[in-house]
Amino acid sequence: MKISGQVSAALLVCLGATLWGTVGVASKVLYGIEAVPPAAVGFFRLAFAVPVLFFWCVWRLGWETLRFPGGDAARIVGLGLAMAAYQICYFQAVADIGVAFATLITICTAPLLVGISAPLLLKERLTRRGLAGLLIGVIGAALLLGMPQSHENPTGILWAAAAALAYSVFVLCSRRLAHHDPGKIVVVGFGVGALPLLPFALFAGLDYGTWPPAAWGVLLYVGLVPTALAYIAYFRGLRGTPATAASILALSEPLTATAIALLVFGERLPVTSFLGAALLLLAMVLAARGGGAARPAAVPR
Repeated sequence: MKISGQVSAALLVCLGATLWGTVGVASKVLYGIEAVPPAAVGFFRLAFAVPVLFFWCVWRLGWETLRFPGGDAARIVGLGLAMAAYQICYFQAVADIGVAFATLITICTAPLLVGISAPLLLKERLTRRGLAGLLIGVIGAALLLGMPQSHENPTGILWAAAAALAYSVFVLCSRRLAHHDPGKIVVVGFGVGALPLLPFALFAGLDYGTWPPAAWGVLLYVGLVPTALAYIAYFRGLRGTPATAASILALSEPLTATAIALLVFGERLPVTSFLGAALLLLAMVLAARGGGAARPAAVPR
C-alpha cells in the first residue's frame, strides 16, 4: 500500500475516534437535562444507530447486509458482545472508581493488549516505529488524563481492566472483518451488542415518558454521530490500518475530549497534560506513517 493510502486510512480512523471524543460533552449535556443511567445511555447509543444504518445498508446492499459467511459469523458476534461488555464494564468502573481513574486504566491498557495480541492472532508485524508509537501513545495518554489519586477499590480496577480487554477484542475482531462493508459491520455487530444491554434499559425502573425532548435529542446525536458515523469511518479506515496502529490512532478520542473541555467548558489543565497531548500527536504521526505492517484484508475461505 502506498504511503498516501496509509495516511488516508489513518485519517479515517482518527475521524472516527475524534467523533467518539464528543460523547463526553454530549453526556455532560444529557446529565444536565435528565438523570439517565450510564448503562441506558450505552443501550440507546447502539439502539439508535442500528435501525438507521440497517435501512441504509439494505438500500445499498440488499440482504447481503446480514451475510457473514464462515468464521466471520463468529467474529461479528464476538465484536458485538465485546462492544456490549465494554459498555457495561467501563460504566461500572466509572461508578466504582471515578471517570479519571477508569479512563486512565482503559485507555492506556487497551493499546498494549492490542499490540501484544495483533502479531500473534493477526500475524501483523510490529515495526520499531510501531512499537515506539505505542509506548509514546500510552505515556502521552497517561500524562494527558493525569494521574488520579490511588484507589482502594480493587473491584473497580478489575472492571476497568475488563473494559480494556473488551475493547481490545473489539479491535481484533474489527480488523478480521475489515474486508466487509463498514455499514453492515455496524448494523449486525451493534445489533448483537444492543441485545445484552436491553435488560438494563427495560428493567431499570425508568420512566422514559417523562424525559424531555432535549434528552432524547442528545441520545439521538450520540447514536447517529459519535456511533453510526464514527464507526463507519473507523471500520473503513481499518481496511488499510494495522490493529496496533488503529489502537494508537484511537487515542485521539481523549485528545478531542480534552480540547473540548478547554475550549467549551474553560477547564484548566496542568503543563503535563499539554506534554501528554504533544506525545499523543507524535504517536499518531508515527502510526499514520506506517506503525506496523498490515496484511491485506483477504476474505477467509
